[in-house]
Order: sequence, then structure tokens, then C-alpha cells
Amino acid sequence: MRTDGDTWDIVSSVGATALGVATFRAIETARTDAMIRDDCARLFVEAAGDPHFIETIDDPPTDGPVLRMIGLRTTFFDEFFGAATDAGIRQAVIVASGLDARAYRLQWPAGGTLYEIDQPKVLEFKQRVLADHGIAPGVELRSVPVDLRDDWPGALAAAGFDPDLPTAWSAEGLLPYLPGAAQDSLFERIDALSAPGSRVSVECFTGRPDLARFSAIEQAQFDRNPFGDLDVSELFYDDDRADPAQWLSEHGWSVRADSVADLATHYHQPVPELPAEAEHMSAATAYLTAQK
Repeated sequence: MRTDGDTWDIVSSVGATALGVATFRAIETARTDAMIRDDCARLFVEAAGDPHFIETIDDPPTDGPVLRMIGLRTTFFDEFFGAATDAGIRQAVIVASGLDARAYRLQWPAGGTLYEIDQPKVLEFKQRVLADHGIAPGVELRSVPVDLRDDWPGALAAAGFDPDLPTAWSAEGLLPYLPGAAQDSLFERIDALSAPGSRVSVECFTGRPDLARFSAIEQAQFDRNPFGDLDVSELFYDDDRADPAQWLSEHGWSVRADSVADLATHYHQPVPELPAEAEHMSAATAYLTAQK
């Protein structure tokens, strides 16, 4: 269970969920009809040395729709950064970057800067693994090792962030792991740091997540839990918080919300035929893009 001020490395608590998602990206990359290509994902899993995740890559769970949602989600955020840079934005921030390798695998224009915010041990692990394999970022990458419950704007400024420049922000797979007050503070801080023309992309729940139902999905829809002994729902917070789409709209952002089905249609993929346990969570998941 979560506690105030808790920390983690890449194989514990919230860090293990990043490793799990990297496992899913590695599985998607290996498909003949892959939506994404993330060759770094398997390197992270192998370097972490957790036998469960390594076995999961080599022998994936017999579930197609839920696993493929990671392909949809990853493509959504990939395209967000591509559209932002095409529009001339040269400053980007990945909030809670985990084992995200977009700095290394996406095409970035010259003159850009990408900031990654996450726990120090997570960033250190990622940088070490990629350096050991001779993989360099394709953009000027600046790490910001800080907990999002602390003064991350100060740490971001110390790393060279310029609030007068339009910024592309992403928060992927993050919000349920934040207390309500921390989530609301996150959006307040992003808004305060965003010059006109800035953009933000967010994955969020519409309404309070049903944690019991989330656990039921893990138990009923996989032949084995893809996260091993970890019950991801125990890491979530379900306290009161602002609705991200409404909050952004009320603070001058133009917001678009897409569902999982919307993403599948947009990327010319079959709409995942989800079992009953997963339909509610899928319908309650929204992918937001907003511009200031």
C-alpha cells in the first residue's frame, strides 16, 4: 500500500508498473503487425533481471485486447509529440517518464530540448541501461530527478526549463498514482509554466476508478497476472480530485478527449473486444489533448 513520501526503484511499487508497461511495449514491438517499435523496452526488462517480466516477454499472456491497448496508448503519445514539434514547439516535458524511451526512438527536430521528470533511481537505471548499449538520445535530454509530490517546478527550472517558450507536456499512465491534491497541483503547476501555444496530453479516468473491478480484470482476463505478485490497484489513489478535461477547459485550454475506441478507429485498428470486467475501465479511460 502507498504511504506519504514513499519511494521506489525499478522493481518495486510504482517502479514495477513502469517495468510492466515496458514488458507490454516489448511484446507489441515483437508482433508482425506492431503499432509501435520500441527496441529499448526489452533491454530494460532484461537489465532489471526480474524473471517474471522476462518470462512474460518470451511467453506472453493469452490476452489480445488488453495488451494491445498499450500499443494504442503509446501511439497516441508518440503522435502527440510529433504534432507538437511539427507545429514548431521545441521544448517538451515528460512527467513521470518511467521507462519511456521517446527521447531515443522518436525523430526530434534540431534545437529541441526534452526534460524527463521521475524518481532518481528510475532515471538512473534507464540512463545506465541505454548507455551500456551505446544508445544515445536524438534530442538534448535533461533529466529532472525529483518526486512529483515535491517542488518539481523548481527542479525543472534548475535544469534550464524556460517558461516563456511553448511547451509540449505529457502525463502517461500517471494520474491514478497521485493523491488527489497532488494531481490538482500538477495541473496548476503545468498551467503556470505554460506559455501561450503550449500543449498537454494526458491519460485519465473520467470519474473515480472502481479499484475492485480493476483487480477483477487482472484476475479474470489473464492466464496469469502480467504484473506478477503486484496488485496494481493497491498503488492507486481514489480520493477526490478535479476532472482534468473540465479543469483545463476552465483555465483557458482547448481540450479534445478520445476514448480507446476513438484511438483504434483513428489508427485503423480493430476496436478491442473487451470482456465485461474491462469494458467499464475502458469506457472510463480518456486520452486528452489540450492547447493553451
